Amino acid sequence: MAEKKYQFLDTTQLKLTALFTMVLDHVGDNFFPDQLWMRAAGRIAMPVFAFCTAQGYRHTRNKIRYLVRMTVFALISEIPFDLVTAGRISDFSHQNIMFTFAWAIAGLMLYEKIIRDGSSKGRNAAGAAVLLLFCLLSVFLRLDYSLLASGLVFIFYVSGSKSLFRGNIFGMLYHVICRNMGIHWFGLLGFVPLFLYNGKRGRGLKWLFYVFYPGHLLLIYLIRSLALH
Repeated sequence: MAEKKYQFLDTTQLKLTALFTMVLDHVGDNFFPDQLWMRAAGRIAMPVFAFCTAQGYRHTRNKIRYLVRMTVFALISEIPFDLVTAGRISDFSHQNIMFTFAWAIAGLMLYEKIIRDGSSKGRNAAGAAVLLLFCLLSVFLRLDYSLLASGLVFIFYVSGSKSLFRGNIFGMLYHVICRNMGIHWFGLLGFVPLFLYNGKRGRGLKWLFYVFYPGHLLLIYLIRSLALH
């Protein structure tokens, strides 16, 4: 009961926390590069988004539709992402975070199929191998946050299926292994709101992240372009 007392954040509040810190990060990167506190605060966003992706996959009624929706908005977001990060419409050296989450969702779908349909003797090992392969391929595909983001989605889904607390602990350890230099340590603060999660959906706002992500990138690019002229 003591644990439940301090768990007061629902999914909507988690998403809003991630959106706010993400904006701080991107605004700081583009307009206030000397304000490192904005970049530090921005490290909070990704673990929260990874958690929400795993929860979304766990609770969605149609997992194929979930994958398609994430992929479609990843495609929509790529031009604003490239404009902000590379200054041109097309750049294949770095893909936006929605592609990373779409990739992780695809990995979970294959993992579930193996666990469900594979032989009882080796299906757990085969499922783990698939998730590891998807993590490694995320680096080859140059996905944003690659190993860290895809791995956190997998950890939150697999380890958090029985215990959110255990999933968060494993997630923190994985974060330390993947990102343990400089400003990236602040990413561990992203687990604070996750420990406060109460398991409730909240007001939903399902489309908010999908629309907000490419929208805020485009707005940043337009403001930056006007400022330079």
